[in-house]
Amino acid sequence: MDVVIIGAGVVGAACAYYASRSGLSVAVVDRGPVAGGTTGAGEGNLLVSDKEAGPELDLALLSVRLWRELAAELPQAIEYEPKGGLVVAPDETTLKALRHFAEGQRAAGVEWAEADPAALRDLEPHLAPGQAGGFHYPQDAQVQPAQAAARLLAASGAELYLGEEVTQVLLESGAVRGVRTSRRILRAPMVVNAAGTWGGQVAALAGTTLPVLPRRGFVLVTEPLPRVVRHKVYAADYIADVASDSAALQSSAVVEGTPSGPVLIGATRERVGFDRGLSTEALRRLAGQAAALFPVLADVRALRTYHGFRPYLPDHLPAIGPDPRVPGLLHACGHEGAGIGLAPATGLLISSTLTGEPPALPLTPFRPDRFEEAP
Repeated sequence: MDVVIIGAGVVGAACAYYASRSGLSVAVVDRGPVAGGTTGAGEGNLLVSDKEAGPELDLALLSVRLWRELAAELPQAIEYEPKGGLVVAPDETTLKALRHFAEGQRAAGVEWAEADPAALRDLEPHLAPGQAGGFHYPQDAQVQPAQAAARLLAASGAELYLGEEVTQVLLESGAVRGVRTSRRILRAPMVVNAAGTWGGQVAALAGTTLPVLPRRGFVLVTEPLPRVVRHKVYAADYIADVASDSAALQSSAVVEGTPSGPVLIGATRERVGFDRGLSTEALRRLAGQAAALFPVLADVRALRTYHGFRPYLPDHLPAIGPDPRVPGLLHACGHEGAGIGLAPATGLLISSTLTGEPPALPLTPFRPDRFEEAP
């Protein structure tokens, strides 16, 4: 075996897919099922619209291209929908700030078009009136995250060991030699930590550190509806919430239709550890903000809610690449709420590192040991 990947979410699946395509023999191990963690609790967003110019946006733009290729290779199986995103500004001050934000994105390669109130109505006829304007991002898209992870794993041909918790990262003279699970030993000279929110615990098993923290989020799912929401639509304050370091409950309307009919309503963020309790305040905020953005939703039934934990790192960038403190250990985690969108680029970068090929993007901003540096 050439490499063991810890984590069968979409990031681990993408790592397996691209590593296998590079000719490596791969095993994937997870203590639960495929997409049993953050991936299975995600909406499947593939976004460039919410990222400012910089390393994460570069990663997202690479992933946009790769997701399109994957959609062609795995037709229908991942429910790829290039529906585009729409960011809405309620007033002129917010619109001006969005325009400045978008201009920086365009220099990095993001496509967008400013929409005045009339154009907003054409794009989203059910949007609440009185908006100052917005920005349409045609590169935004969506996949069904659990299916995407499952299909990538199947296409990789990797050996799968599900329901097996990794209890030890095997080391010899300080270098990786494989992993011990609750059932077996898997020997390999390289191990990839794609354990998402539990990436810090896996790093500790290898004798190193990675300060991954869980950031809880809720999603409301409505009854099936005609396509009343055509794009992924969100209020401008969502961008600020994504970049925030606050541990307190934050919520901003993110509304999108799905091919099967239900409307998905997010997004909340809060750092409460791994508390899986139901927050009625979070759900109340989501419902109210969604109805304010789309009044047609005010009397629609919410059939269910679900929540998960985003793997949060202090500087809002994932850890991608080799850990210089433990030879043979690589990290691919800490993507917060963007892991589904960033998975293909992450997998490609990990594959390049495993095979010694030049990476498609510089890895320096994503170095796993960067948190040990003095501020």
